[in-house]
Amino acid sequence: MLLTRLLVEGGQPVSVDQLCRDLWPAERRPSGAVSSVHAHISRLRTVLEPGRAANEPTTLLVRRSAGYALEAPHDALDSAVFETSVNRARELLNSGRTANARQEIDRAMKLWRGPALRDSAEHGFAAPEIARLQAGRQLAEELRVTILLAAGEAEAAVGLAEGLIDSAPLREASWALLMRALYETGRSAEALHQYERFRIALAEDLGVDPGPALRELHLAIMRHDSAVLTPASPRPIAGAVRAETNEGRLPVVGRSRELARLDALLTEAAAGRVRWAVLTGAAGAGKTRLVEETAALAAEQGFTVARMRCCCTVDNSRKAASFGPAARLLAELRGGAPVQEHTGKEGRAEPQPEDGAEEACLAELVRELSTRPVLCMVDDLDGACPACLCLLHQLAILLREERLAVLCAVRDPDEPEVGRLLAELARHRAARVHLGPLGVEDVAHLLTAAGEADSIVEAAALHRRSDGNPFFLLELLQLPAAQRVGPTAQIPAAVESVVLSRLEALPEPVRTMLLHAAVSGECLDIEVLAHLQDLSREGLLGLIDDALLAQILVWQEGEADGQAGHYRFHGMLRDAVLATLSPAARQLLHARLATALDALPGRHPAQRVGHLVQAGPMVPREQLARAFLRAGRRCAHGRQTDAAMAWFGRAAGLAGAEHPSIYREAIRASQRLEADALNPLAREVDAPTPGLAVVHRLPRPGRLRTVTR
Repeated sequence: MLLTRLLVEGGQPVSVDQLCRDLWPAERRPSGAVSSVHAHISRLRTVLEPGRAANEPTTLLVRRSAGYALEAPHDALDSAVFETSVNRARELLNSGRTANARQEIDRAMKLWRGPALRDSAEHGFAAPEIARLQAGRQLAEELRVTILLAAGEAEAAVGLAEGLIDSAPLREASWALLMRALYETGRSAEALHQYERFRIALAEDLGVDPGPALRELHLAIMRHDSAVLTPASPRPIAGAVRAETNEGRLPVVGRSRELARLDALLTEAAAGRVRWAVLTGAAGAGKTRLVEETAALAAEQGFTVARMRCCCTVDNSRKAASFGPAARLLAELRGGAPVQEHTGKEGRAEPQPEDGAEEACLAELVRELSTRPVLCMVDDLDGACPACLCLLHQLAILLREERLAVLCAVRDPDEPEVGRLLAELARHRAARVHLGPLGVEDVAHLLTAAGEADSIVEAAALHRRSDGNPFFLLELLQLPAAQRVGPTAQIPAAVESVVLSRLEALPEPVRTMLLHAAVSGECLDIEVLAHLQDLSREGLLGLIDDALLAQILVWQEGEADGQAGHYRFHGMLRDAVLATLSPAARQLLHARLATALDALPGRHPAQRVGHLVQAGPMVPREQLARAFLRAGRRCAHGRQTDAAMAWFGRAAGLAGAEHPSIYREAIRASQRLEADALNPLAREVDAPTPGLAVVHRLPRPGRLRTVTR
């Protein structure tokens, strides 16, 4: 059960507390549930990676800050293999290879061995995944019927289609396939009879009529309209990569589970259960694109798609209070019917305010939503005004059994007003769909879709630079290949604009900290930054928190158990921050960092030297040469002979004739290292016996020094 619980999360971490709640009912939860989970995790790791050494970090069942995550490969899940196989069958059918498509769909359906997650059906955590898998199975069976119709096997298609309507008696797509199959076998009268059966069932159970697509098919059968009765291209199973050929956009990758979950919600909504979904993710994670993909899926299923637009952003010249969100949404559902207006003082049309008008619009909106399946999209819940949030609250309370799906995209679910709405939706079992970063394989698929060579090395480099953020990644792909990664890499103009806007919105201390951090390196040096800004570590973390909220910095967990994590810049944003600095400003910051490192005890001089070199004219030649010499001495003391020789050489070369004392000191130190390296007595004893005398010969003959270990 633990394995199933982790798998259904799709690689996302699950906390130990959540695992305890999901695996044991509250009344039967043992007192040692936490210890039991840890023990099961340990045994599960042994089974999943039997060849892993005891001191080798696990690569499948990993520990994150938020809990345990099972990062299983895509082809290790039969559900993922099934979805891939079904979509391959769809592509083969669309390309005219019907025989191959039939073989592929048969191969996919053989993966099913009974109900989905049968052993976990009694656990609440499995319900969303079971619904998603069952919806995918229904779509695959519908594709199977479509393939049979394309192959001219209408009789076989009739039998399968009848099974489809038994499993989903209110699904219009299945009834449409049955009607098409009956028509192909010459039984048009029976096809019309099946339509009447479905119409009566809908009227009795839900009080609604069939959707426009099925009504059009019914009319085409009566008229023998071959243009309409020609089999349509099958809809891809949820989770497929959907190519946007009409706009020339690259396909969606890495979002198969999210799309499948949203498609399952549409299926449930079409059956007469109001469903809410909250789509979360960082800026650029692809929320808007996924909303568009869901809208396309809904339109194919006969939903009316409406976008809820905030009253305050549509037309700033109009009074939002009198042009309410219910009236605007109602107008969009009715095809953009105009809102009642009157002429203002300056001859400008303004909405007509009336007492109780918004309440009347709300009542009319509820009636309109009960007449047909509707998908309502709220693309930017963060920016919604109080009136729009209030309308969503009211719809959540008033609507229960309508064929309605509401999809809200939100970037910051912790914002107070949005948080209150999400708390209300949680009571209605709203699905929370989070969009994380893309993986390296997803980047490779995107490169292939863009018509470029599928190089895993290039994909990994692009993934590192973009941090898997789809927006950053797509902007990088707009650049020539030579300017995406490596020493000649450039910052896309759109990314630079995003960084500038985020920086301008931050307080001055946070901006100063980010500039120092960008010059310091990829990872934040907390001690140095706190010293530079004369803050405690706790005070600096307050500034870092603001940068985290602005999505400029991220927290990176340690790669292995026990390894410390660190704060770092998000993808290429460090390069973008550095691009805001002039050369002189960058040199000044390097000089400040070198001074701070010199004041901190225990720091290796080599760290300071790097900043002194980058400081350019801010550092005198003599100071830089002495810094080289100091770094060489530290390396020599640590038995890093090659590094020490390199530092002494740089010190001598920089000092030259201008600073003879530094030159001579560097040469002598270099000669001592060479002599020690050549003298066989100078070898370090790995495990010396206490009291053993080790003799080191100095460059001058006859002089010995004895060191007692």
